[in-house]
Amino acid sequence: MRVEWPTLSLIAASYLALLVGLFWLPLISLWLAVPVLILVITLQSSLQHEVLHGHPFAWRWPGEALVFASFNLFVPYIRFRDTHLAHHHDANLTDPYDDPETAYLDPAVWARLPGWYQGVLTANNTLLGRVILGPLIGQIAFMANDLRAIRGGDKAVLFGWLWHIPVAALLVALVISAPLPLWAYFCACYGGLGLLKIRTFLEHQAHMRASARSVIIEDRGPLAFLFLNNNLHVVHHMHPRLPWYRLPAHYRANRDRYLTRNGGYAYPNYAAIARRHLLSTKEPVAHPHYPGPAAPQK
Repeated sequence: MRVEWPTLSLIAASYLALLVGLFWLPLISLWLAVPVLILVITLQSSLQHEVLHGHPFAWRWPGEALVFASFNLFVPYIRFRDTHLAHHHDANLTDPYDDPETAYLDPAVWARLPGWYQGVLTANNTLLGRVILGPLIGQIAFMANDLRAIRGGDKAVLFGWLWHIPVAALLVALVISAPLPLWAYFCACYGGLGLLKIRTFLEHQAHMRASARSVIIEDRGPLAFLFLNNNLHVVHHMHPRLPWYRLPAHYRANRDRYLTRNGGYAYPNYAAIARRHLLSTKEPVAHPHYPGPAAPQK
């Protein structure tokens, strides 16, 4: 398809759902409106991820125009695009410095942190902690890094924020015009970012072999839909131009190949992850293989 209609239809549906969550559901109940908006914000973030990989059109810019306004308010689309594409250099996955999306720290940096901060980051390495604390910790780190880059003269980072701020202001103005209180929308934004942390929690592991760093979660439930099948993460990293709705069939047809490639780093579903890691850390915060010998690339 020159136009991927399933993705385009979801983008249109996300805007309709946003308006319903802002203008109709609050008249019924905030306890209904906020959860719906959390789901909408999560889905739109997943759609932004699809668009930055070249969907749903043959050219990226029309899709970017449709998702440029980040419903989550706090992450500029351009910055998400640029950092995520840098993340797709698989040789750098989980590297404390070269992977923009890693949660691992250089062991030398970890050792210098005060005990209370180590405790916070350790709690953030449990699933529950990642959902509750992760959006705040991640946003602080993200903005601090961007501020350093801007002070260092990085015009691309500055450009990303200068485009984002007025668009976010327009979205805030839309929320203010709706019967939904602004604080409730901020809560929905935080909840949406927290829900996304379920996906990113263990999608990569520290491993000496780059091909074994990306997970497979064989979930086919509501979370898999909200994440647009990005739970089949090793498949996505190998085929980022494959649209979300083709990932499950492609995985099923090549299941043994992918599980061999990633060394069996897999979970049957998100419930299994919750049972294992809700209150237990997945790995140390300090990268267990850094610095270490170069990993063989396959």
